[in-house]
Amino acid sequence: MTGRQPLLVIAAGGTGGHMFPAQSLAEVMLRRGWRVKLSTDPRGARYTGGFPHSVQIEQVSSATFARGGLINRVLTPFHIAGGVLGATLRMLREQPDVIVGFGGYPTIPALAAAWLLRRPRMIHEQNGVLGKVNRLFSKKVDRVACGTWPTALPEGVEGVHVGNPVRAAVLERAGAGYIPPGDYPMSILVIGGSQGARILSDVVPPAIADLPMEVLRNIRVSHQARDEDGERVATYYAEHGIDADVQPFFRDVPTRMSEAQLVISRAGASSVADISVIGRPSILIPYAAAAEDHQSANARGLAEAGAAIVIPESRLAVETLSEQIATVLTNPQGAQQMAQAALSVAMPDAPQHLADMVEQLAGSTQP
Repeated sequence: MTGRQPLLVIAAGGTGGHMFPAQSLAEVMLRRGWRVKLSTDPRGARYTGGFPHSVQIEQVSSATFARGGLINRVLTPFHIAGGVLGATLRMLREQPDVIVGFGGYPTIPALAAAWLLRRPRMIHEQNGVLGKVNRLFSKKVDRVACGTWPTALPEGVEGVHVGNPVRAAVLERAGAGYIPPGDYPMSILVIGGSQGARILSDVVPPAIADLPMEVLRNIRVSHQARDEDGERVATYYAEHGIDADVQPFFRDVPTRMSEAQLVISRAGASSVADISVIGRPSILIPYAAAAEDHQSANARGLAEAGAAIVIPESRLAVETLSEQIATVLTNPQGAQQMAQAALSVAMPDAPQHLADMVEQLAGSTQP
């Protein structure tokens, strides 16, 4: 690796859950003097706005068997094969030092090419259960880094617990001072993954509207809702006199989270990591259809620490949620303890640990 800048290829699928930790690793590796290239698909490219400008972004040919009709399923293997061939040719030319996959079908070309060419390679799994693609490659890579612990791994596969890397914007607010609830303006942040969640748009607004008036009069809400839900959600809040900012995507989630007294969220790995590092009380509603119920596994650490209230989607109702919101916002001491408990399970050094693994794999430092 002497005489040239080492090259890291990061491959990540097209959701914020894959792209945010990928961005975090890119930020650290650039500071360590590496060149970084991101391999993703058009869906993933939507999340590249926060990546440092020096990261070269490459859209690859990939596909999933999970979407589309019969023709799509027939053509999917050919799309993937074309992507693998293209990635192999590029790697022969560029000779990357390490390839890291963060999950999702768009990582197949880069990881398959790295396996064919025997380039140093590893995967990072954000959730408590391996995703399909990471499971496929778990025995074909040199290292398996785990964001959630314990992570269910195939027999014979050893994982290294590094935590889930959070972006620099989150780290800047790590452990930000928490203002417990009181008789003054309070903020609730509602996030349901990268693009909001319909069930949260259905249940959260009426649950907040049902709060006791002495609480409700102080509430302002930041609610991330899908485009198709945004107008009705905003209208509902307005009709009930609730100060609410409703958007399909907040680019300043770390700021809004650090200002919030309470976060209501799905239990995606990145959201859980952000909540932990910033240190906020939360109500988590794991996505019931998540593969092997991995969001419940993601929520376990915060719940067991006393930092989060977990409501299974099957038991989510307006009355239940409203009661839990009121429990947090009318108990300043308990809310403060929840915030401290969240910090107790945080792993703000996760980006550094993951970067260390990359360098060890490349042989640039001693293992």
